[in-house]
Amino acid sequence: MSSSTSKLLIPLHVQYIQSLGESKDDLLYHLTAHLRMNAIYWGLTALNIMQHKDALSRTEMIDFVVSCWDDEAGAFGAHPDHDAHLHATLSAIQILIMQDALDRVDVDRVVKFILSLQQPSGVFAGDQWGEVDTRFLYCAVNALSLLGRLHELDVEKTVGYLRQCRNFDGGFGAVAGAESHAAMVFVCTAALAILDRLDEIDQETLGWWLAERQLPNGGLNGRPEKLEDVCYSFWVLSSMSILKKIRWVDADKLIGFILSAQETEHGGIADRPGDQPDVFHTHFGVAGLSLLGYPGLADLDPVYCMPAKIIERMGLRRDWEALPRKTE
Repeated sequence: MSSSTSKLLIPLHVQYIQSLGESKDDLLYHLTAHLRMNAIYWGLTALNIMQHKDALSRTEMIDFVVSCWDDEAGAFGAHPDHDAHLHATLSAIQILIMQDALDRVDVDRVVKFILSLQQPSGVFAGDQWGEVDTRFLYCAVNALSLLGRLHELDVEKTVGYLRQCRNFDGGFGAVAGAESHAAMVFVCTAALAILDRLDEIDQETLGWWLAERQLPNGGLNGRPEKLEDVCYSFWVLSSMSILKKIRWVDADKLIGFILSAQETEHGGIADRPGDQPDVFHTHFGVAGLSLLGYPGLADLDPVYCMPAKIIERMGLRRDWEALPRKTE
């Protein structure tokens, strides 16, 4: 059950993440197999930010990631025997980097897979079946950057598609002509940051659109007239951090909203108070708190959505802003 608390329950959330996937006979485990690689990335990143990076078995995690290799495609699926997908491949790369095991990746084959998914318009498909989305474009740019192969990307074609997705309100949609949405604003803003092309953004207009996502209860929504949701604590804040406008939100009210969505008996964070927690919202709630300077957390890089110290060690840090880390 969820109840109000004014403190991040780190030990409880660590236990919650450790418990995930233990019951492999549960129907829910099999119904969520298509998200397994992403879920491991969400859990591991949250543990890193909460400074408990060794709470899960490194060996078992690496073995699982390797077992998801699709040798025909040359990339990773979400679960063993699943087809390769760009989203799962990015999560696999991020996991292996956080576990210092990138040597387990056939980089040349992965790069070939990624580049093969770019369409003539500049957008990327997620897999061989052809669904396109700016999310997949971001996955491609992020992964190529992490692998040190960004120079092989057709940057002008990629930026040209992002330009087509820019709307009058300053935001971005999932495809050209789609309405602005905070998640798509993040992927497009972060991709442009990696490509050093933030000049393509109307930063003042977009900053106001993002700031207007905050509702009276402190939570953020993804687009006008929608409910608040903890996941936007990252989607909105990450973009504001990249644009150096993170002070345009009421940080204290947002922190209060995230903390109110915690499950105080078994751990985890939900989309909003009173709902069931899951690893997705736990990750993005912790990520948002890190950008807000919550005490006791490690810094998160909002561009790559990975621990900042790892991105800095790789020499990939872009210019971004977070609130000063508070003390207890």
